Amino acid sequence: MEKILQITAGRGPSECGWVVAQVLKLFLQETKKAGIQHSILHQEKGTQNGTVQSVTICLKGKDLATFLATWLGTIQWIGTSRFRKHHKRKNWFIGAFELKMTQTMEVTEKEISFQTMRSKGPGGQHVNKVNSAVRAIHTPTGVQVVVMDSRSQHQNKKLAIARLKEKVKEANLAQLKSRMTDQWENHLDLQRGNPVRIFKGTDFKPQKTLKKYRPKRQQLKNQLRKQQWD
Repeated sequence: MEKILQITAGRGPSECGWVVAQVLKLFLQETKKAGIQHSILHQEKGTQNGTVQSVTICLKGKDLATFLATWLGTIQWIGTSRFRKHHKRKNWFIGAFELKMTQTMEVTEKEISFQTMRSKGPGGQHVNKVNSAVRAIHTPTGVQVVVMDSRSQHQNKKLAIARLKEKVKEANLAQLKSRMTDQWENHLDLQRGNPVRIFKGTDFKPQKTLKKYRPKRQQLKNQLRKQQWD
């Protein structure tokens, strides 16, 4: 399974960028413990040293949906500003969002058309008099490459296929970055209610939520009594 996650400060100030940087460290530690592979696709630095405005991560592993369920949504940090000593604000919010996967183009040899041509040389006896150069065109995307590295047409064809795959991969990445920009616009306004995680203080300790089971127990007792009288 593969998913893409974006952690963003939205329109938040530098303090929120600092929170993104801290959350990123903790998140990557948890992915390592969970045996999930990750790679950072894009990272936008904040205005202050040690801050990150946005980071996009590709995740691969089992039970990703379960793992991400505790991260997706608004994340809150309770603490004093690291950049403005007398700032009164104590609550800072960032967001963690799953980006929709884009359909990437996979290059197969059936989708490639080839053209042969004479390689250009310096002249004289070094000119290649056979059609050894190869132009490879990926029909679905129109991406193409020309290879004339070798005097062997077969070798040039193999190189052309490899380079064409790399070029289509770059086109896929450009498409993903464009999609990230579009979704970034959608995440500028962060919802501040019901944070999925809360951290506190400069040491960034998670704040545990104390669950009170007494009302639940009393409710169950009342239900049992009602069943006995029915």
